Amino acid sequence: MSVQAILLPLFVEVILTFMLGSALVPMRGRDFKSGVARYDNVALREPNWSKGTLQFAYSFSNQFELPVLFYVLTILEYVTHLAGIVFVVLAWVFVIFRVLHAYIHVTSNNIKLRGPLYGVAAIVLIVMWLIYIVEVLTLR
Repeated sequence: MSVQAILLPLFVEVILTFMLGSALVPMRGRDFKSGVARYDNVALREPNWSKGTLQFAYSFSNQFELPVLFYVLTILEYVTHLAGIVFVVLAWVFVIFRVLHAYIHVTSNNIKLRGPLYGVAAIVLIVMWLIYIVEVLTLR
């Protein structure tokens, strides 16, 4: 597989993370300006932001949970030259479900929709890791 095919899903996940983080800047600024949040009541990560700001903040924070394992696996797959079509397809499935999860998280925040999207992404990532572990352990 080409380096572009292997890394493009990772790039999309990184872009998603930066987009969510960037959206937080004006939202938090508005919360300070309106008085919803004060520096002294958010300095230690207290959740004293508006609901909309919290939704984005939690979605942004969520990008440093499961996706970290995705980043590590992608780098390992690339470095060990084991990334094939199965990896790339599963990587795209993972990223698509992460994007959908983030979208629901910052819009309706409907847990009945968000939960299954998270679950599918988690299962796909587990399968990806299991495949990689088997590939590495059976190398000759």
